[in-house]
Amino acid sequence: MINIAITDDKKHLRNTLQEKLSEAGKYQVLFTAENGKDFLEKMMEARKSVCPDVVLMDIDMPVMDGVEAVLHGKMRYPQTRFLMLTIFDEEEKIFNAIKAGASGYLLKDEPIEQIKKAIAQLINNEGAPMSPSIARRALNLLMNATIDLKNGLPKQNVDDFKLSIREKEVLTFLVEGLEYKEIGQQMSVSPNTIRNHIANIYRKLHVTSKAQAIRVFGGDK
Repeated sequence: MINIAITDDKKHLRNTLQEKLSEAGKYQVLFTAENGKDFLEKMMEARKSVCPDVVLMDIDMPVMDGVEAVLHGKMRYPQTRFLMLTIFDEEEKIFNAIKAGASGYLLKDEPIEQIKKAIAQLINNEGAPMSPSIARRALNLLMNATIDLKNGLPKQNVDDFKLSIREKEVLTFLVEGLEYKEIGQQMSVSPNTIRNHIANIYRKLHVTSKAQAIRVFGGDK
């Protein structure tokens, strides 16, 4: 069984996700939470028995949003993966979630099978799942990120993230909506190699130039 937690401020969405995952038989929803603060409190209880393997986390919530919840949750429970599941594909929210420690980023309108597939990818360490439109935004971040000149910092471009030529190529195919297998066929490599490239891309987006990224996007929310 894969242990899941769901955090969303909309009760009907929490219930729908829980119902659909429970129907599959291989997922156990340990708890649901209505905001980040509620999630952290319930995690403290859950860890006494078993922690979630994957947390489906909304972003825009009252009391404590998803980005802050992931930031605290990842520090306290490093083995838990956080999959952002949100209506937002805004670049600022994407980058803030990534640098907070999110392992993947999907839009809520993705079919349940795609969400299950993303959970499996995280459990099997097969890269960082992203909706195609999210990958497109991530590429846009890389291509257009600039530093606020009033702080006296230089402009930043895609090379500052130190992506290899192959990683840039993989990201471009992701933007086009290709699956791992299809990207592998285009690049004449195995799907596992593509997963490794994607994991590296995501890691670099997460750890590179955090202080600069804060200035670029106006700070944490």
